[in-house]
Amino acid sequence: MAITDWPAEERPREKLLAMGAKALSDAELLAIFLRTGTHGKSAVDMAVDLLDDYGSLRALLAANQQMFCRSKGLGEAKFAQLQAVVEMSRRFFAEKLMRGDELTSVTMVKDFLKSKLRDYHHEVFACIFLDNRHRVIEYEILFTGTIDSASVYPREVVKKVLEYNAAAIILSHNHPSGIAEPSQADKQITVRLKKALALIDVRVLDHFVIGDEVISFTERGLL
Repeated sequence: MAITDWPAEERPREKLLAMGAKALSDAELLAIFLRTGTHGKSAVDMAVDLLDDYGSLRALLAANQQMFCRSKGLGEAKFAQLQAVVEMSRRFFAEKLMRGDELTSVTMVKDFLKSKLRDYHHEVFACIFLDNRHRVIEYEILFTGTIDSASVYPREVVKKVLEYNAAAIILSHNHPSGIAEPSQADKQITVRLKKALALIDVRVLDHFVIGDEVISFTERGLL
């Protein structure tokens, strides 16, 4: 049965307009992007098959062009459209955390860092530098590593803090495995950085670990 033959309240587009995008499943959201299915399959059926093949919406969004275009019904045009959607999402979150903005929401910081760090295939360590009113001075990636580690040097972090004349800092790094649970090494480097930055009166406000979810050291009582 074609989607147009479904009851109006069950069609993804009509459901989104009536209830908002949050009410839709991953498959329904993907179906709206796909617009049409293939012979014998609706866009929702095709979306369900794609999510089964890739394992998650995140994996589909992170697929390279060659892998993406292998899927039946997908091609270069759809790949280009999807990459545009992903990049617009990244820029949307970046614009929500601009230079001079005062940080008032943990959720906003989590969304921003997730958009920046989640899809790297190797570990990346980044910082948000803040002034004494917790307004954003700069976001910068400081260290990159292999698929499961990054060497973080407190001296280099201190140098960057002094360069930006920051009064506070938010630490962040990703776990390419998708498992955001902080490791013992994560906890140890956080303690080292906190001690090093305390010597120049700079506060570490939080350390976020980015995976399939985002874990806050502060919320966990680890800072």
